[in-house]
Amino acid sequence: MPISTFAKTLIMHVDLKALLTITFTLFAIIDIVGAIPVLISLKEKMGGINELKATLVSGALMILFLYAGEAILNILSLDVKAFAVGGSIVIFILGLEMVLGVEFFKSEKDIKAATVVPIAFPLIAGSGTLTTIMSLKANYEKAELLIAILINLVIVFIVLKSLGYIARLLGPAGLIAVRKFFGVILLAIAVKIFATNAHGLIR
Repeated sequence: MPISTFAKTLIMHVDLKALLTITFTLFAIIDIVGAIPVLISLKEKMGGINELKATLVSGALMILFLYAGEAILNILSLDVKAFAVGGSIVIFILGLEMVLGVEFFKSEKDIKAATVVPIAFPLIAGSGTLTTIMSLKANYEKAELLIAILINLVIVFIVLKSLGYIARLLGPAGLIAVRKFFGVILLAIAVKIFATNAHGLIR
């Protein structure tokens, strides 16, 4: 099947409202805008970033988790709803981090590492992003998730290419405001995911 035909077929089976929700959710959890200060610092210390490589590696991790996540859960004797509830708790804590400006999850910051670590993982496709993808699978179709991932990868690549310009445009106060806004959105999303999937798990 030609790529254009496949793309048209895929788009025809997508709920645009759901696609917007997923795209916005992933954009918030990836928080590429909030990571700009860290990325700028790493770029200076590493002597540059391979933007395409970082984007492709993080995308591969997301897509791998999208399609192989259930198999991994089966090995661990878990189901998607149970993982979604656990994931909603992680998302909630990440939202609190963004709103309150505190760090609950301690991450390694090895400035000597290559573009893959820590930029592609865990800054872009970290545990929060992968957990969110698995959590969203409980409520949405894979086609919608795949397109949302691809849209976010395009955004990530553009941001990585435009780090200096975006930082100057938003300024320190702008970056803080954007981060807190998306933090509130994540808190609301976490509550919704928990309420949708928790029913029946607790007896």
